[in-house]
Amino acid sequence: MTKITPNGHSIVVRFAGDSGDGVQLLGSQFAESTALAGSDFATFPDFPAEIRAPVGTTFGVSAFQINLGSRRIATAGDAPDVLVAFNPAALKVNLPILPKGALIILNTDEFNERNFAKANIKADPRSTGELAEFQVIEIPIKSQTLEAVKNSGLSRRDSEQCKNFWALGAVLWMFGRDRAPIEAWIRRKFAKAPQVLTGNLAALNAGHAFAESAELSAEIPQFEVGAAPMAAGDYRSITGAEALALGLAAAGELAGKPILFASYPITPASPLLHHLSKMPELGVATFQAEDEIAAACAAIGASYGGAIGVTSSSGPGIALKTEAIGLAVAVELPLVIVNSQRGGPSTGLPTKTEQSDLYQAVYGRNADAPIPVIAASDPGDCFHAAIEATRVALRHMTPVFLLTDGYIANAAGPWAIPDMAAFEPIAHNPPPKVPEPGATPDEQLALKHAIWKRDSKSFGRPWIPPGVKGLAHRIGGLEKDIETGDISYDAKNHQAMSEMRARKVASVAGFIAPQSIEQGESSGPLVVVGWGSTHGVIWRAVEAARKQGLDVAQIHLRWLNPLPANLGDLLAGYERILLPEMNMGQCATLLRDKLEVDVVPLNKVSGQPFKIAEILDAIRENYPSAAQAAE
Repeated sequence: MTKITPNGHSIVVRFAGDSGDGVQLLGSQFAESTALAGSDFATFPDFPAEIRAPVGTTFGVSAFQINLGSRRIATAGDAPDVLVAFNPAALKVNLPILPKGALIILNTDEFNERNFAKANIKADPRSTGELAEFQVIEIPIKSQTLEAVKNSGLSRRDSEQCKNFWALGAVLWMFGRDRAPIEAWIRRKFAKAPQVLTGNLAALNAGHAFAESAELSAEIPQFEVGAAPMAAGDYRSITGAEALALGLAAAGELAGKPILFASYPITPASPLLHHLSKMPELGVATFQAEDEIAAACAAIGASYGGAIGVTSSSGPGIALKTEAIGLAVAVELPLVIVNSQRGGPSTGLPTKTEQSDLYQAVYGRNADAPIPVIAASDPGDCFHAAIEATRVALRHMTPVFLLTDGYIANAAGPWAIPDMAAFEPIAHNPPPKVPEPGATPDEQLALKHAIWKRDSKSFGRPWIPPGVKGLAHRIGGLEKDIETGDISYDAKNHQAMSEMRARKVASVAGFIAPQSIEQGESSGPLVVVGWGSTHGVIWRAVEAARKQGLDVAQIHLRWLNPLPANLGDLLAGYERILLPEMNMGQCATLLRDKLEVDVVPLNKVSGQPFKIAEILDAIRENYPSAAQAAE
């Protein structure tokens, strides 16, 4: 077997082709085989924005990248060591990111003048010298697939669709992976389509056999990727959307409450609805509303009725939910709002990732309507973030924003299945005791006050669903008396209510864990601060910098509103703060606003995640001794 990669610990593989080539299915099944082999991994599905771009064009290229290895894998990798390109457009789009010496497998059946024209390629790159610095393997994948499945009964067009499984078979051989789990999945998936089942199995086995026989001429190398050291436990591959769905279902069980998830389809948030719709046996009901504000209002209605209301969208949809979110603040009801962030304003870059909705989550409502904001850091963390967001929503009786993004939602990694017995139940504020019949006017007035009496630490009010005898009360978006809940236009009362709402969110800091340090010391020359999906790439860059002798620390923020109580003192111990984020400096602004600290922003808004090298270069440039020398 060929030993892997320059560092000997991990290898990055990228599959790319037309959006109809089954690249995402190929990648996800290879990720499953990697998980079963015990290697650590991280994936990055890279979708085109168009629902169905013209075949063979560059803007229709779909890609799936996976970084797998025998060590901790924190990112999907900076650059592919292996590229499988199904057509010229896929090669053209991905060639600029390949390092010298990378292995390229080309589907030569598609390398013709017609496809060169579609991809705006003037000459065959195999003859121009563009590929001279790479290892290139040419395979007629389509022809090989058609030959393999000719007895399946499929039409020629349907037979061609099996080429992703042919490629998967070849890649499984390259990495020494077992075909049996993939074969079992094919049998389950296509049990009701016997011809498709037969064709895909034949293609998978043919690709594996081709790669194995090609070994005789050393055309196709074989890579050895060992198992990664992991804590004992049961693991599975999971995407962020799957983990969120399971986390919300688990939160309902921990709270002893049903979940009502109401949403409107939008990229990249829709997979959460798809996963939750399959969980009715876990106490989850789903509702696809006719528009975004209707979805948010339905979730609020569910919370009013005693269930846990959850709604979800991406930035454009969150904007449409804003009025309803303000209603949830005003009526003090729990509501979990999942924002799967995507690139750009308006419809922007629907399938590309960004962290551009932090302002929207923290500040983006009319009037003073503060909301707690938590951000998940990787796919598996979405499970825990969903539970924590729900816990805060119920304890403080408030809406809570849970921020994820397109990268986390679609990316996958190994996930240790948790022991639910280790989680504390999620408590809520119970209704007050109803007085016996014949209560005096004073007792009735005391009960009216008790309905709106807030906890002295969390400021959460009692959760009283309609229909509880003796606890009927008025609720709505108009300002209410802080003690009785009656409509009030009194100036002093509005001041008191506004201050109470601010104290409610600020009180969350008293319940969450103090800010910890991911790597490094509690003081020093430089700390790299991040939030959300930048966790893994910052971790790897800081690790590399420390190995090079730089005294660098890493802090990763989970709670963004309120910020952890000890964060200001912690940041004061560093000479310089570097903050990489996929926006134009929103968290940097937040830290300056809340803590009055000086931050060096590192901003990226390309729709693609940070590369390790980008952050490592910024660490070197901003390390105090280097920065002072430059001055």
